[in-house]
Amino acid sequence: MPKKKKTLLKSSRAGVGRKKIAPKSKPKAKARPAATVPPSGSAQPVKLFKEAILRHLKSSFARDPITATKNDWWLATCMAVRDQLLARYIDTQSQHSSQNVRRVYYFSLEYLMGRVLSNNLVNLGLRDVATRALADLGQDLEAVTEEEADMGLGNGGLGRLAACFLDSLATLDIPAVGYGIHYEFGLFRQTFVNGRQVEVADNWLSNNNPWLIRRPNFRVTVPLYGHVIHTTDDRGNHHASLTETKDLLGVPWDIPIAGFNASSVNFLRLWESKATSEFDFRAFDRGGYVEAVRDRDASETVSKVLYPNDNTESGKELRLVQQIFFVSCSLQDILRRHLRLNPSWANFPDKVAIQLNDTHPAIAVAELMRLLVDTERMHWDQAWAIVSRVFSYTNHTLLPEALETWSVPLFEKVLPRQLEIIYEINRRHLDEVERQWPGDDAKKMELSIIQEGQPKRIRMAHLAVVGSHHVNGVAELHTRLLRAHLFPAFDELWKGKFINVTNGVTPRRWVRGCNPRLSTLCDEVAGPGWEVDLSKLRKLDAVAERPLFQDRFLAIKRENKVRLAARIRELVGVEVSPDALFDVQIKRLHEYKRQHLNLLHILHLYRRMLNEPHTQFTPRVCIFGAKAAPGYALAKHIIHAINRVGAVINSDARIKGQLKVVFLPDYRVSLAEVIIPAADLSEQISTAGKEASGTGNMKLALNGAVTIGTLDGANVEIAEEVGDENIFIFGLEVEEVEALWSRGYHPRAVLEADSELAALLDWLRSDTFTPEQAGALSPVVDSLIEGGDPYLVLADFRSYVEAQSRAEKAFLDRRRWAAMAIRNVARCAKFSSDRSIGDYARLIWKTKSHPIPR
Repeated sequence: MPKKKKTLLKSSRAGVGRKKIAPKSKPKAKARPAATVPPSGSAQPVKLFKEAILRHLKSSFARDPITATKNDWWLATCMAVRDQLLARYIDTQSQHSSQNVRRVYYFSLEYLMGRVLSNNLVNLGLRDVATRALADLGQDLEAVTEEEADMGLGNGGLGRLAACFLDSLATLDIPAVGYGIHYEFGLFRQTFVNGRQVEVADNWLSNNNPWLIRRPNFRVTVPLYGHVIHTTDDRGNHHASLTETKDLLGVPWDIPIAGFNASSVNFLRLWESKATSEFDFRAFDRGGYVEAVRDRDASETVSKVLYPNDNTESGKELRLVQQIFFVSCSLQDILRRHLRLNPSWANFPDKVAIQLNDTHPAIAVAELMRLLVDTERMHWDQAWAIVSRVFSYTNHTLLPEALETWSVPLFEKVLPRQLEIIYEINRRHLDEVERQWPGDDAKKMELSIIQEGQPKRIRMAHLAVVGSHHVNGVAELHTRLLRAHLFPAFDELWKGKFINVTNGVTPRRWVRGCNPRLSTLCDEVAGPGWEVDLSKLRKLDAVAERPLFQDRFLAIKRENKVRLAARIRELVGVEVSPDALFDVQIKRLHEYKRQHLNLLHILHLYRRMLNEPHTQFTPRVCIFGAKAAPGYALAKHIIHAINRVGAVINSDARIKGQLKVVFLPDYRVSLAEVIIPAADLSEQISTAGKEASGTGNMKLALNGAVTIGTLDGANVEIAEEVGDENIFIFGLEVEEVEALWSRGYHPRAVLEADSELAALLDWLRSDTFTPEQAGALSPVVDSLIEGGDPYLVLADFRSYVEAQSRAEKAFLDRRRWAAMAIRNVARCAKFSSDRSIGDYARLIWKTKSHPIPR
């Protein structure tokens, strides 16, 4: 029997098994019925949609049905959808302006949007209409949607969360604008060569994008570099201004964002960088052809690529320029909109709520002060009273290396005026600290925005905390650790500033869109409208033990697995059985997420199969999807190790296909939409205390995958909701991790006590998996021994193996597994992004819904 877990949170483990009917808090928004789809006999919408496709095929793209390619059909279908989307968008924005509503402005450096056509079809209630219209035209909707490239605007969970939040803001009729960068290239497309990750440019705009709307009339100018001049006017007032700057032009592109049933259509505004002067004619005239466009090319680099490599000084500088560029453009846009609708700044905090998604946009605090004080000539105290009432900040990490800091010399070079403002903000902030803790220099050093050292550094998370009225964590455990370990003095200084808003995912994309068969089953049991009220899925609890319902549920899961098996064969050429346990770990590649712990378990299974040839093992397919940052060497070594071990296992006839390992290249939203509905076991195995929340765990559980995980991030709350009997928990808890490090952790001692684990590491280090280069996988092993095993992979290994054994036994009991999977679907209402956004609106933004009449 697994040991009983201790209480982690005051309200946590003691109630894990309780049946909860609904989330703790719900958005104050009127639930709307599910989007209606015309019945098969309703021909008029299909006829009109088909006519719209043909009209755009001809008038927008100069094609006819005979010569049109799949890409032409995709573009024409998008335009037919866009016609309806824009009509609703115009109504929404007109109503928001005429009512002068309070708007939420969401600042995020990334948005992992995925494909837009399929999502808009779901939210506009047009999927069945489009399916039938295209079928009448000899086309298949699924094949047409495959033509769309995922938008290259994000990387991992941070960007996907932002995309889910935009969906929920529109669905809940909350007026909102998302702000980000119009990247020409995404992070990268991932391929594998001899098992190693190779990065290829992600030119996601190469085939046009019909959802983007250019708005050159709203362009703005962003000053960079230069020098600060301080002057005093004839009334004795002090002013600061910049001279000899290098200016960037920000040109906005808008993407309409439809809520479910298309009541409201908000928008995402993305900034493209341009030179203020496109062309130096005099340089061209004297023969300097390259020189003539040099400034233009340098300026456009700013929005060229998501996350430039910051291992070099030039890379760091470019990232800082990216951040100030998108923040300044967005703030100027907000100020313009406010002055168009309001006569003064007096009500600015009543009309504007700005959410900083992590520390990337934290420079907004200083930039808004610059715009108000220097441009609008506002007194400092008046400006700070505005700034400190409009910003709120979401922290997404407890990892110190992920808390962004900038060197003062770099900041002084690129943003000299903002540096002066930050020093003044910090001076006044430390005066408050002195009043609270007189003479406590250690407290001042802890709370200062400026970190002392050579060189001094600016702590952007501190700037965000000081400049925001609320700071939130993204899971109950994360928020507790945020207050106790990351910002304890700030929490003591400002009681009530730190609160929790657990993350969520949109059920429109992550169930209705990606798992239509399961959605139909949910419709039958839960009735209409569960997409906007996930608590309705609790009705599945009542039928979870019924064999006939279980059979239907498992048949849907198997169909999804057949689909994924076909995609696996297409992408990596490996045949897998849909009857095997599909064991899935899909997330950004990082040591703390511990993909290498999963790898050690795979080696454990493989070794047992080789040494116990007469034992019948549970057939298993281990499925990975992840990208490693180009400069993150160890993460790339882990990818290489998984691929090389998988290649050997997949070709070994001795194990009779009982174990397969596949690493699917170029993990992205559209691939996740195929993997998640097919998953049986969801790997959420980060070191306790390292994962802020996670959202992949929520998507997988909502699609009927059972979690195997540590008590980390939102896993704690998932366990509370689904019950201990429907999840496999293992590993050290947060307090145990802290105690282990306190008394001294020695990886070699673990290996001395576990001879099998030591043998697995020796095997991985040998030439078994890389015969052409002995020791090629040693960096992974070295990180666990000589590197000190910073994420306790070896310490948690044995507990992980035992949890995997429990999962295997449960999977072999078909009835038990079906009930567990169904209850995961039924009990995940808390993890809707609608609940998250409702909490933000109620606790932080103090905003309300504005339904748009039809």
